[in-house]
Amino acid sequence: MQNIGIFYGSSTGNTEAVAKKIQEELGSDIASSIDVVDASAADLEKFNNLILGTSTWGIGDLQDDFEGFLAEISSANMDGKKVALFGLGDQYSYSDSFVDGMGELYETLEEQNCELVGETSTDGYEYDASRAEKDGKLVGLAIDIENQDDQTADRVANWVAELKNQFN
Repeated sequence: MQNIGIFYGSSTGNTEAVAKKIQEELGSDIASSIDVVDASAADLEKFNNLILGTSTWGIGDLQDDFEGFLAEISSANMDGKKVALFGLGDQYSYSDSFVDGMGELYETLEEQNCELVGETSTDGYEYDASRAEKDGKLVGLAIDIENQDDQTADRVANWVAELKNQFN
């Protein structure tokens, strides 16, 4: 498995904490975590495998720092890269827009020449609608710190174990 860049946007520290858990599961020797506020398209291009993580704010809005980072993603050469996504959201208070920020990232990446990996089951979540659900699966790892924080560590560990099989 080659080097992995974990890029996240975090307003309250929750997304950063999940990014660090993912980095710990992968191993700090092969994974680096980078706040998108300090990142550019050139930083994305340094890695063969990418993990992008964002929270969803309000009713389906992408985290502020990631909103500005979409242009960097669109301008980066993503040819041949494998990209996995994770998103934070509140499935009860915002059940009509659960992890929509992750869905917006997915839609941006669909336009790039990269391979999207890391989809997960919708089992264990209760929400009405999500831009991050495609063909009955979530496009990445969904984390609900507000309502299911007790499941975060297991969800991260299980997802990372799957990613290790999907990344080079």
